[in-house]
Amino acid sequence: MRGAGLSALAVVGVLALSACSAPDGGPEGAAAQATEVAGTVTYWDTSDPKAEGPVYEELIKAFQADHPKVKVNHVYVAFGEAQAKFTAAAAAGKDAPDVLRIDGGAIPALATAEAIAPLDGTAALHDEPDFLPGPLDTTVYRDHVYGAPQVTDTLALLYNKALLTKAGVAHPPKTWAELKATGRAVKAKTGADGLYLNTGAYFFLPFLYGEGTDWVDADNKKITVTSPKVAAAIHTAQDLIASGAAVKPNFADLYGGMQTAFKEGKVAMVINGPWSVADAQSGPAFKNKANLGIAPVPAGASGTAGAPTGGQNLVVYARSQNSAAAYEFIRFLNSSESQAKAAAKNGTLPTRASAYTEEVKENATIAGFQPVLAIARARPAVAKGGELYTPFETNLGRILQGKVGVQRGLDDTARQYHGILTDYTAG
Repeated sequence: MRGAGLSALAVVGVLALSACSAPDGGPEGAAAQATEVAGTVTYWDTSDPKAEGPVYEELIKAFQADHPKVKVNHVYVAFGEAQAKFTAAAAAGKDAPDVLRIDGGAIPALATAEAIAPLDGTAALHDEPDFLPGPLDTTVYRDHVYGAPQVTDTLALLYNKALLTKAGVAHPPKTWAELKATGRAVKAKTGADGLYLNTGAYFFLPFLYGEGTDWVDADNKKITVTSPKVAAAIHTAQDLIASGAAVKPNFADLYGGMQTAFKEGKVAMVINGPWSVADAQSGPAFKNKANLGIAPVPAGASGTAGAPTGGQNLVVYARSQNSAAAYEFIRFLNSSESQAKAAAKNGTLPTRASAYTEEVKENATIAGFQPVLAIARARPAVAKGGELYTPFETNLGRILQGKVGVQRGLDDTARQYHGILTDYTAG
């Protein structure tokens, strides 16, 4: 992986120096290339038009002012429809945009279909070392970089400070064993539940990463979901529920049940991302917004903690007739200066170290999640990776509801995985 050589300590060091870094996408830098590119760039944007769009529209206007020979055709596309719509257009060789904003998990499938172009050495990856390792790793497939990370996110342990204090807990738990003790203390001393265990596949990944494992080993093309480490992760979840440290989830509404319980103060801890903070703070438990704490997810038996890297990347259509303009458009839209501006307006997490300016870090959510990014890791680079979530989530639900045993549920998952990943062997 591209970012593997940059340690968490190095990232912190780079962030500390970011206030002194010169922006790489300002008018001076853009002006040098303004006369070199021309054409029309069609951009499919999956950001929310109302909540996120205004700042990007402002940046696009600034780009066009600096590049008078380039016209940007800015089109909003629904996030849930973007990948299928783009894939169909690319396959037909008609009406595909030059630039697409897409979830990092889609990169392997789009690259395998030869729908997007490698960006190695292009202006789209200008100042590549400034990208944080985690977000950059989500763009790498078969030793090439296929995307420029625009915004990132991950999962953290969100907690109700008042409930933990009332339970006599001085700091958020750093391991699952500590979380078990904390959850039981919260239940005994406050009446609220400790952890709301969302067993959605994405939200369960910290349990797997804490054991040093995953559903599959993409490098060696092996299905590892039946391994003892995956079973250990599930046993940890079972123990949290059985001990009373975690409330058994509402399997009919995993996310909604978690959010409602947390913002109403019925549960002290949840595992969730930065997108959930505003909603949580709309509830009575967080009338005082400072009552919401953000910490890294707990570590498992491996002694390390980990959470999945999420976020949105900018990619270029493989057969774009305006690739030079497309690369320059991405360079400008994704510069440190542009990312910092978008973060300050939208509260999103930048993917560039230098974009974490003092102004950006005035946002408590960004400041809280910034150190959490150090333990975030890319999900396996599998072309059909998106199809692996439902089988695991369905069988995990059956296991935790007592309908099947752990090994039986994992064996059933593996059988489904073999039908998806036909060239993979058993791990």
